[in-house]
Amino acid sequence: MDSRVHDILRRNQLSVTASREKILNLFLTNTRALAHADIEHKAGEKFDRVTVYRTLQTFVEKGILHTIPTPDNSIKYALCKNDCFEGHHHDNHYHFVCSVCGKTECFEDFIIPSVKLPKDYIANNMEIVVNGICSACRKK
Repeated sequence: MDSRVHDILRRNQLSVTASREKILNLFLTNTRALAHADIEHKAGEKFDRVTVYRTLQTFVEKGILHTIPTPDNSIKYALCKNDCFEGHHHDNHYHFVCSVCGKTECFEDFIIPSVKLPKDYIANNMEIVVNGICSACRKK
């Protein structure tokens, strides 16, 4: 098991469980965002749906993962790479969803510009999802 898994769990004051270890390791070893079903399939363990769901929710709340909306109104999850922490996500980057293969990627180098809102409005979260064809599918 990757030593980063235990470091991340300890840093976020989470107990080390088999499901947390396995799920976090999946995100550390995959470059793409994962859906709940992907995690159940790739985990290779028989974690029940509720355990996977609660683990994902805990990781989002702690700032370990962030969510990405998809065109079909489901959610994918990706590892936070910025200085996210409990209650404060700083994942203000673009997300790209390939309409051919379904791969979802975080474009960390492309920051969402600030948006000027009317007086007395405060933005808590901004999401930009770009749908199109990824470079791998375009070359086919």
